[in-house]
Formats: sequence, C-alpha cells, structure tokens
Amino acid sequence: MTDCLFCKIAAGEIPCRKAYEDDLVLAFHDVRPLRPTHVLVIPKNHIASLAHVTAADEPVLGRMLSVAQGIAKENGSPNGFRAILNTGEVGGQEVAHLHLHILGGEQPVGAMVGAR
Repeated sequence: MTDCLFCKIAAGEIPCRKAYEDDLVLAFHDVRPLRPTHVLVIPKNHIASLAHVTAADEPVLGRMLSVAQGIAKENGSPNGFRAILNTGEVGGQEVAHLHLHILGGEQPVGAMVGAR
C-alpha cells in the first residue's frame, strides 16, 4: 500500500529506530512512547488490522508473538510486558496497518496504561 505509514517504514522510506527485523516482521521504537519500553512489531506485508487476517497470515502472526518476549527483554523489560493489538477505530487503532504494541519497563505500582 503506497500511502501506509508503516509500509513506508518497513520499506525503509521513512527512518525508524529498529529493535528487531527479519524476513517477516520489523520492530521499532514508538515515537510517542507510553512506557519506558514501547516497541511496535509490524508485518512487513500490509495487513490492515486483526480483522483482516486470513489463514495465510498465520506465519507472520506467529512470528510477531514469538519475537515479543526477546524484544521486551532486549529493550528494558526483562520482568514482563504487555502485548496489545488494537483493532479498528472502535478498538483504538490509529494506523491502518496491523501492529503489536510491546509495553514494559518500570511502572508505578497500581498504574495501568493503555496503548493507541
């Protein structure tokens, strides 16, 4: 998709601070972090949202989830993290390209922060 922000990032047209990359996914630090660790994991191919996933997308979805723990540990959250997939406008998705938020790092006791 030519006008998709995350497609442009995946293609290298827009710079990002990479946290991880392989043949299926790219992970990069959020430009407006909500927590000390806030990394986005995206498929390199365009999938608009979780509502648009098909059986053919299972390998990339599995990869997104399987790399999350290592990304969290390597980026300052070794003791746990939140993994969030916002879906559609009602679900709070701001960029129409599937993305997994990895949120972690130290947090005040009792604080619970959402993701956009």
